Amino acid sequence: MRPIVFLHGIRVSATMWDPVIDHLDRPAKAVDLPGHGTRAGEPFSMDDAVSAVSAAIDALGGRAVVAGLSLGGYVGMATAERFPDKVAGLVAMGCTSRSRSMLGVYRFAARLAARNPARANRISEYGFRRLLPAPSAAAMIAGGLSCEVLPQVVEAVAAHDQLTALAAYPGRVWLVNGSRDPFRADERDFLRACRNGRLILIPGRGHLGVLAAPGSLARLVDDLCSQVEPCSPVGPGGWSEPGCASGPDGFPG
Repeated sequence: MRPIVFLHGIRVSATMWDPVIDHLDRPAKAVDLPGHGTRAGEPFSMDDAVSAVSAAIDALGGRAVVAGLSLGGYVGMATAERFPDKVAGLVAMGCTSRSRSMLGVYRFAARLAARNPARANRISEYGFRRLLPAPSAAAMIAGGLSCEVLPQVVEAVAAHDQLTALAAYPGRVWLVNGSRDPFRADERDFLRACRNGRLILIPGRGHLGVLAAPGSLARLVDDLCSQVEPCSPVGPGGWSEPGCASGPDGFPG
């Protein structure tokens, strides 16, 4: 079975994925990115975040599907660009916006949160509890919140060219958005950038709402993983099993 590496969103931690991983029967690991969770206090950079993902993939055998939400999706794109041989497929959720007109707003909000991170963390916790069912909200909060790292994250994401990253990656990409997610604003541009991409919309869900039904999300990710499972060769000629078609990266399409 192809393993999965899960990447969390901004200011939260790997624990946000616990309810989803609990519904999976395949190997899976959620990673704390720099400045978050068990790595709180560390500076955030895209290079260091990608290195953390690469190390997690290596721990799972050297090739895995990468699935990330929001910041995690952007880091997943950078990982696929830098380590295409390690990323068997990319599930990028809630991360198809690159609005330069909104960048100033994000920078202002990030600086404001970083001035009083304790207060910003309390506001974030309140928001998670209002937006999500209790188990999902608890998972978002369990690993701690890190609003102090927001300015570094905003600058790192703004400096990375996601469309170039997607165009460079030859493997399968699934862009998954809630139909009510404002971060789907540029999803068609992101889809066109993919060499082998598909857009999936989850009806009635917002940016965090995709986490509200962890069982359903687990089934979706598991189904996408099955599309890049390695095939077992049969016979002396090394032919793949019937119905196991190869994609551009040499794995099932």
